[in-house]
Amino acid sequence: MGELITLTAADGFVFDAYEAKPAGAPKGCVVVIQEIFGVNSHIREVCDGYAAAGYDAVAPAIFDRVEKGIELGYEEADMGRGIEIARGKLNPADALADIQAAINYQAGKGKVGVVGYCFGGLMTWLAACQLDNVSCASSYYGGGLVQQKDLQPKVPTILHFGKLDAHIPMSDVEQIQQAHPDLPVHVYDADHGFNCDHRASYDRAAAEIALKRTLELFETHLN
Repeated sequence: MGELITLTAADGFVFDAYEAKPAGAPKGCVVVIQEIFGVNSHIREVCDGYAAAGYDAVAPAIFDRVEKGIELGYEEADMGRGIEIARGKLNPADALADIQAAINYQAGKGKVGVVGYCFGGLMTWLAACQLDNVSCASSYYGGGLVQQKDLQPKVPTILHFGKLDAHIPMSDVEQIQQAHPDLPVHVYDADHGFNCDHRASYDRAAAEIALKRTLELFETHLN
């Protein structure tokens, strides 16, 4: 359904992105922000899913700043490499610049929603708070988001967390809720990565409810 495209950031850096388009006229546009595993088969499937729901979806390869074409699996070695890139080698400012380029590309076609998972969940939060041309945002289990809880989203934003997530304890989620009492913070009886059906932690029921809420957000703010 999708194809590989190239985008150009404000500093001239050219990077890859995966774009999936709907069969008919798009309801709106979405930027999908990857986990620490790159724009792998799962993230491409996520884009395809949003396209099937009627949205033009683009996933920028924000690891291209470190190394082109990174696609990791979900084994321990993949996890270690992904963390090393996301938390060490990748400059967050560069990642946000590339995300902004993807948003701007989509904004030329319609209103833009941002959705991201894991590391991408944190980047989605930062996009909602700091970037331009965003209409709404849905952040899934953003690691490190609690350290950025004092930022204020500029657009309607929803957050998703797993009650069983050892990476993001409920004490962190409670701090986020206290800092943003009016923000929808959804907690599921699920583990980290519950949206990814390539992982052992996949929880179909939680993933379906979270997707329904995300699509309702997009229906409200992108059409």
